[in-house]
Amino acid sequence: MTRQILDGIKIIELGQLIAGPFAAKTLADFGAQVIKIEPPGQGDPLRKWRLLHEGTSVWWEAQSRSKQSVCIDLRQEDGQELVRTLAASADILIENFRPGTMEKWGMSWEALHAINPRLIMLRVSGYGQTGPKRDEPGFAAIGEAMAGLRYLTGEPGRPPVRAGLSLGDTIAGLHGALGLLLALYERDARGGEGQVIDAALYEGLFNLSESLLPEYSVFGAVRQPAGGALPGIAPSNAYRCGDGEYILIAANGDGIFIRLMRKMGRPDLADDPDLARNDGRALRSVELDTAIEAWTTQHDSGAILEALREAQVPSGRIYTARDIAEDPHYRARDMIAKITAASGIEVEMPGIVPRLSAHPGAIRHRAPTLGEHTDQILHEAGLSNDQIALLRSKGVIA
Repeated sequence: MTRQILDGIKIIELGQLIAGPFAAKTLADFGAQVIKIEPPGQGDPLRKWRLLHEGTSVWWEAQSRSKQSVCIDLRQEDGQELVRTLAASADILIENFRPGTMEKWGMSWEALHAINPRLIMLRVSGYGQTGPKRDEPGFAAIGEAMAGLRYLTGEPGRPPVRAGLSLGDTIAGLHGALGLLLALYERDARGGEGQVIDAALYEGLFNLSESLLPEYSVFGAVRQPAGGALPGIAPSNAYRCGDGEYILIAANGDGIFIRLMRKMGRPDLADDPDLARNDGRALRSVELDTAIEAWTTQHDSGAILEALREAQVPSGRIYTARDIAEDPHYRARDMIAKITAASGIEVEMPGIVPRLSAHPGAIRHRAPTLGEHTDQILHEAGLSNDQIALLRSKGVIA
């Protein structure tokens, strides 16, 4: 196997469900060793989320690929001491518990830094490690609301809707992974020490909020939900075709807009000087959307998409999971990976992103069964068979 860019980086993952584990998964794809600490019994709750095959979530298979599972009861002092032992030789520790939990277990940043000054710690929480909301329970859905995303998602005058994915978690995880890579660079390339990355669920989404706050701070404008449109940027929307299907058309570039109008047989709009730039088109977005849908409803979606391809206008179908699985472009770019789970079933999942030319990453092995690597990892940490047997008899490990 090609040398991976994060070979030799050891990560202790204490988090559960999505945000922290997603950050660890991202680094595992590029060669980092991820030792996932799970509680005895049921393990990470994600093992039981959504659709299960023989009792295990297929989501788990995607989220935990290339990881190792060690069962340790963190509520027991011996379990906490085991994690401190593992952290002494680790590069990174990831946790996404409520602030104060690690301190209660004797694993504060100060305590871990004293054990291992090179350790980098990613702390993911709802509202961050400081501030008046620090101690409140925070899930990604609440973070999405606080960041302004939920208010914008939906049709005007109707209740807000969710995006259908755990965006607050995964975006926080991506920001956490970015922070870890920056901290590794500072430590290894510039001779620094370990440090803490404080990632809040709402802040990752807030970082993606574009002009939301600048427009309010300057104009007092509160952006409103707009369904499939993109207010202030036109034309860009979902348009119904003659066969009842909707397609997306993004013709908000100046030259693209002209090509679309000519393909539609609307030279009057293509040559209108008031529509030559986006600011003019934005003022007449309803008129433009009406004109575009008057054209799309006269033809089926396939014919519309072919016409738009000829005109070099960005457009596309609105994909379902079936569309993704059957699309040859995904396959050609290795964006659909396949593993064989412990149960024997083959599971398809997203491939490795981003794509690096020299070190593209790899899925090294399937997701682990609960506690599959407990003995192996503890042996590597220096524990004897007798010590491991004693810890197991006390219920500290499983």
